[in-house]
Order: sequence, then structure tokens, then C-alpha cells
Amino acid sequence: VFHSGAGAAQDTGRTYFQQQFDRMRKAYAKRKVFRTSYNELARLSDRALKDLGIPRSGIKARAMEAAYGN
Repeated sequence: VFHSGAGAAQDTGRTYFQQQFDRMRKAYAKRKVFRTSYNELARLSDRALKDLGIPRSGIKARAMEAAYGN
């Protein structure tokens, strides 16, 4: 039997609000990974970044990749 709308969400045992809360929790966790990665890389010296092959202008992109996989 196929259900749509709110019934489908209840069939899986999760309400719409629980699903939204889970989505927000996951987004928060990814944002935390981004902030942590960004701050750790930003604290490194130019020499340390060069040894890692990361230009200072590439810190944001590397942090985004760590958090969101892009």
C-alpha cells in the first residue's frame, strides 16, 4: 500500500518535525566540522600551509570540502 504526505512520514516512524530536527542537527554538525577545519587551518603559519600544499586563499575551500564533501 502506498501512502503519501504525513501518512508516509508516520509509516517510517518519524514525524515531519522529527525529520526536520534531524536535518537541522546534521546541518549543525557539518557546520561545526567546517568551523573547526577552517579555524585549525587559519591558525597555521604560511610555511606549514605551504608544506601541506594549501595556499592561504584555499583554506575556505578545504574546510568546505572537509565538511560538505564538495
